[in-house]
Amino acid sequence: MNMDPLATETGAAPVAAGASQLDQLKAFTRVVADTGDFEAMKEYEPEDATTNPSLILAASQKEEYRHLIDRAIEEHKGSSMTGEPLLRCICDRIMVLFGMEILKIVPGRVSTETDARLSFDVEGSVGKAVHLIDLYEKEGIDRGRILIKIASTWEGIRAAEELQKEGINCNLTLMFSLVQAVACAEAKVTLISPFVGRIYDWFKKSTGKEYAGADDPGVLSVHDIYHYYKKFGYDTEVMGASFRNKGQITELAGCDLLTISPGLLEELQNATEPLERKLSVEASKASAIERLDLNEKTFRYLLNEDAMATEKTAEGIRKFAVDMVKLENLVKEAL
Repeated sequence: MNMDPLATETGAAPVAAGASQLDQLKAFTRVVADTGDFEAMKEYEPEDATTNPSLILAASQKEEYRHLIDRAIEEHKGSSMTGEPLLRCICDRIMVLFGMEILKIVPGRVSTETDARLSFDVEGSVGKAVHLIDLYEKEGIDRGRILIKIASTWEGIRAAEELQKEGINCNLTLMFSLVQAVACAEAKVTLISPFVGRIYDWFKKSTGKEYAGADDPGVLSVHDIYHYYKKFGYDTEVMGASFRNKGQITELAGCDLLTISPGLLEELQNATEPLERKLSVEASKASAIERLDLNEKTFRYLLNEDAMATEKTAEGIRKFAVDMVKLENLVKEAL
């Protein structure tokens, strides 16, 4: 039987010839489900799962997940809280209930997002993260199985740095630039989620050009981040996210993790063409990338100089905040 010679580089089990591209990818990249749909997770057997307010909002409007909304509301009946504090408390509980159900399916970790409206509030982000971890731990869930998602603003990174010192692992999301990635690595966060598809969207709209393969600017961004981390020996994991097509995923084969939507997981499952590893520690060690010297002033200036990263970070925060408000309105109507 022919086996994939690259599988041994990560210690994963060898993959038989003719295997699906999804199984080939799993041989050297940790596959994560980017969804709030439990059935999709069961079908594609990812190791981890990620959620965000948009995914939870979409899932919560499906009848099969309505019981989780109802449970969160029922648990808070008779509470002395009212108004906004009550809505936010119930929404926190909804996020955790979804996370708990996901952890029954995946063997690894689930990422649970803090409120995007706290993206520029260090103290508020820390408080929200601690509260979410407390909710999980009261249910007997070990904090090692939870990643707290926070936006990659300067304040978000500082909050994550503080949380990591308290043993709360973080996933820094809404990432669009090397400067954000480097700041996260220096803060010793557990994992980052550079957004491939949204970078691609910006450049396609800005230039009017189509991008594919290794020329895709979203793919190139993750390549740069991965090479930087591996060359300089950072422990922070790189998880490519926000994919628009299968080609973006296959160009990042070998990345530490990739979080993939159900539709693209299905495409990978149905494809059997050989999958070539594109990223490796050995190649990164040999790269010519130079070290960045960062402090708050240089971080803010370099991010400001990157129009794409500035615009997409701000846009992402706004969109997640809008969907969190929609989730709160859904709860308000139910109440």
